[in-house]
Amino acid sequence: MNILIIGYGKMGKMVEEIALSKSDTIVGIIDKEEDWQTFDKNNKYKDIVAIDFSIPSKVLDNIEKAWERNIAIVVGTTGWYDKLEEITQRANQEKKTLFWASNFSIGVFLFNKLNAYLADMMKEYSDYNPSIKEIHHIHKLDAPSGTAITLAQTLVENHNIEKQNLNIESVREGEVCGTHIINYYSEVDDIEIKHTAHSRKGFASGAVMAAHWLKGKQGVFTMKDFINL
Repeated sequence: MNILIIGYGKMGKMVEEIALSKSDTIVGIIDKEEDWQTFDKNNKYKDIVAIDFSIPSKVLDNIEKAWERNIAIVVGTTGWYDKLEEITQRANQEKKTLFWASNFSIGVFLFNKLNAYLADMMKEYSDYNPSIKEIHHIHKLDAPSGTAITLAQTLVENHNIEKQNLNIESVREGEVCGTHIINYYSEVDDIEIKHTAHSRKGFASGAVMAAHWLKGKQGVFTMKDFINL
């Protein structure tokens, strides 16, 4: 597998480590604008998939640059979803390829399936008020997290609560990899489900698996396509 890494922070380095452990070839690393010129000059590979863990303000430009080179791209960066509909339309019109996810962890995907089931069950009990809390490291730029937004969308789709009435609390502390809590509060008790990431490895590993799965496909894909449950 030929992989282009976009964004060489902690996640980018972990993607590199996992990809190399799978005998993938790292055909380039993009961490600043001039790296694209170096990539174009040195690259001799075909069938490349890019994996982006950069910053929200650079995602659209990175997608554009990948597509200009006919490179499929897996985007793990969050905080840009206001442009997702526009990007999806372009991908379909121009026959480009994008795999995006607010979280590539298999555990988070399963947690969100549980979230949907619980929300559907709880919608009959108006005494319980749902809320979401997410905790991340102090370096995370977006709040609420992309995962929290996805969880909120799932909850709203399966519950009677209006989106504007669902409280999402964002906490930034230390080097926390990611904790997401969904709570149903009532005067007599609480019902709570929780997902805690112990390391970033699950996110990076999921992104590399998605890149392998994406090879040869055209269109826009998410974890729902990748994990057929």
